[in-house]
Amino acid sequence: MEVVFLGTGTSGGVPMVGCYTDVCLSENPKDKRLRTSAMVITNGKTLVIDCGPDFRQQMLRESVKNVDAILFTHSHKDHTGGLDDIRGYNYVTKKPMPLYMDDQTYKVIQQQYDYIFNGNNYPGIPKVDIQIFNDAPFTVEGIEVIPIEVLHYQMRVYAFRIGDFSYITDANFIAEKEKEKIKGSKVIVLNALRKEAHISHYNLKQAIELVHELNPEKAYFTHISHQLGYHDAVNRELPENIKLAYDGLRVEV
Repeated sequence: MEVVFLGTGTSGGVPMVGCYTDVCLSENPKDKRLRTSAMVITNGKTLVIDCGPDFRQQMLRESVKNVDAILFTHSHKDHTGGLDDIRGYNYVTKKPMPLYMDDQTYKVIQQQYDYIFNGNNYPGIPKVDIQIFNDAPFTVEGIEVIPIEVLHYQMRVYAFRIGDFSYITDANFIAEKEKEKIKGSKVIVLNALRKEAHISHYNLKQAIELVHELNPEKAYFTHISHQLGYHDAVNRELPENIKLAYDGLRVEV
């Protein structure tokens, strides 16, 4: 299995927009972070987790010729704002794009993209195949996906485990029974927004503590704010088995 980090940043981390530090202006490409998303390539299939506003740019950068399905963690626009750009894949495959989401996300996406769902079938609109999941494991193109419920302040967000890989974003609380679904993962990806406390995200200290508790072989932090600091400087502060992810990073699991 190969995991590709399509984006590792937040909307607040876009260069020159809401920029409180010099990190946004860094010349190190690892400090240039698009909105958080990941791609899992396994068994000849390509699954994308979240489809944010930078989706088109990320697909072009990685030369992704085909996407078999998109999994959504939740409905916030920085994770759904690129949905219109699946039309290119519709054109190539001549079929709707399978989209996996929970019922709450579906309700919001119907509002965000009313022209897809209003029944008018306007020429050229994205074609989608909606698949609703709940807490039970489900299968995508023959690949088992285990959904893991986490909290983003008071909002339910889903993390995903695929084989020995677990991907957790936009979380600041995970119940013990959900942690059991993660334990045993060889590689864990976890959000770590900044060093200061935050109402709806793990900060760096909390993320490190959670990795120690879950005890994977390796962990990578994502959904990184410019407030966290420079990539190289923060990496030097981290334990040996934990690294900051960066856009374009590829990891074998």
